[in-house]
Amino acid sequence: MEDRFAHRLNQAMELRNIRQSDFVKAAEEHGVKLGRSHVSQYVNGKTRPRPEIERFLAAVLGVDARWLAGEAVAFDAHPATFDDVIEGSGAHDNVAHHDAVEHDDSVEHTHPVEHSEYVERNINIEHVDDVEHGTDVQSYDSVEQRSNVEQSEIIEQSSNIEYTKIEQAAHVEHHASIEHNNGEHFSSSTLNNQHIAAQPGQEHSMEPQFDDDVQDPSFTDVPSSVTSEEPKTRGRRTFTKSHKLDNVLYDVRGPVVDEAARMEAAGMHVMKLNIGNPAPFGFRTPDEVVYDMAQQLTDTEGYSASKGLFSARKAIMQYAQLKNLPNVGVEDIYTGNGVSELINLSMSALLDNGDEVLLPMPDYPLWTACVTLAGGKPVHYVCDEQSEWYPDIDDMRSKITDRTKAIVIINPNNPTGALYPKEVLEQIVELAREHQLMIFSDEIYDRLVMDGLEHTSIASLAPDLFCVTYSGLSKSHMIAGYRIGWMILSGNKAIAKDYIEGLDMLTNMRICSNVPAQSIVQTALGGHQSVNDYIVPGGRIYEQREYIYNALNSIDGITAVKPKAAFYIFPKIDVRKFNVHNDEQFALDLLHDEKLLIVQGTGFNWKDPDHFRVVYLPRVEVLKGAVDKMTRFFSYYRQ
Repeated sequence: MEDRFAHRLNQAMELRNIRQSDFVKAAEEHGVKLGRSHVSQYVNGKTRPRPEIERFLAAVLGVDARWLAGEAVAFDAHPATFDDVIEGSGAHDNVAHHDAVEHDDSVEHTHPVEHSEYVERNINIEHVDDVEHGTDVQSYDSVEQRSNVEQSEIIEQSSNIEYTKIEQAAHVEHHASIEHNNGEHFSSSTLNNQHIAAQPGQEHSMEPQFDDDVQDPSFTDVPSSVTSEEPKTRGRRTFTKSHKLDNVLYDVRGPVVDEAARMEAAGMHVMKLNIGNPAPFGFRTPDEVVYDMAQQLTDTEGYSASKGLFSARKAIMQYAQLKNLPNVGVEDIYTGNGVSELINLSMSALLDNGDEVLLPMPDYPLWTACVTLAGGKPVHYVCDEQSEWYPDIDDMRSKITDRTKAIVIINPNNPTGALYPKEVLEQIVELAREHQLMIFSDEIYDRLVMDGLEHTSIASLAPDLFCVTYSGLSKSHMIAGYRIGWMILSGNKAIAKDYIEGLDMLTNMRICSNVPAQSIVQTALGGHQSVNDYIVPGGRIYEQREYIYNALNSIDGITAVKPKAAFYIFPKIDVRKFNVHNDEQFALDLLHDEKLLIVQGTGFNWKDPDHFRVVYLPRVEVLKGAVDKMTRFFSYYRQ
């Protein structure tokens, strides 16, 4: 039934002019756990929400939760409210196919009741033994309970409204007991495949009514009168995912990528500009690194110490010294299966439920996901596109509360390619100092800096604070698949003694990181750094950056800030020109029309559907083909 639910959800969103981001904002206001990725999944029919989330969506849209769930009722017959969500009840739960309503003869109806209004009123209902197809149904002054009921009626609110025609149902079973206002009970029956004509002065249902003999063209499954619940095997237990994942998203490998995989499985060729994975684009691991790993394979068959091989950690410590990180010893180095594992581990060790962490917007979505999964609350501060994508310090300051524990920066930044100057970093340090916060700094791209600029580690500016700095070899040495990253604890470690114990516990529990990959850290960090050849004029990354920046800005309606580091660019879409209100749909449309895969901006927790990320790792010749596709697409695209 996901298709029908998604169809009706999209209908209601269009009618009410509601965007996906509006659901997320409303969820935050009402304390409902609902992430942007989940809304996207519902809208695109990938999955269906739980009943309480369905009621919440219906409340935001101002529609009947039963209609949204797929039942044959008018969309605004009984609009859901936020009280329905809070109480765990509402139209979807406490309203069966027939409403029990009170009748008050003392109330005189002087004008028709609008369909959009919901008025609770008890109406006298006559159960009839046989209702012929097309027979008018009149109101009755009393209620007669009769046996062997084969048909029942849904009678609306006003006695002066002409009652409608009810089509004959196939077979009705007595299944519910409705309490009458005199204390008696009578049986209520389910009306299968019923067709209720619109009453005079009332709106029609939002979708065409169907006939038993004609398949509804709007759907590919069963008619809407069939229950929306999935069939259950009697006595069979089912398993659902953890609610900890309710607000976790990772759209770098999300629904759009799933669709690209489906297209490839069908034999289509898709040009992928979605993931910063150097190897498929012809970047080779340095020969020396491959040789050294081969020589040490037989020595790396067993576990290492939990934090890593001494030789690897010693080399990382010396690298930290070159970066001027204060108070760092070998015991302060932790190796991991990429930085991703260490981010997850760090947040799990730090956060209690409700603790807040300041994160950049846009961010690398793993950060937000890990904070959420650990029970924390991600709070996003704005990075200003008009100021080279630097963090907005005032916005950061305004979002600090007594629950804030840490500030996260990603420098150089993914997805914008921004490089933060020392002056900006000093302001962040001062803010952390003032509010006694930890600093987590993701610096995985610190060796991919162009234009003669220099990367500064924020920890080098904060010897009195506790800082955790992350880096690794995935990007700088083109060995993303080897999975070798590290984190460095520095500064005032005395104030984080208990936290460090937690880190050690989780590190021990995962036993150790990839030992063969650890064995080449010393080789990789010493000697010639081949990445330097890529980031100067004439080098691949530099020239590809130059091309993509100029080419994107030449497309009418697209603008981009020039990245200073990494290999990503985050162009802006003129949403008015292209009428873009759903950037995931934009990404899907680009994929379907041009077989070109990118990641939409909201996948990086950006607030508006007006950006997308391009990975410029392909050679210029390939990027030209991608830009040709984009130019053609934007020449006609309107959402």
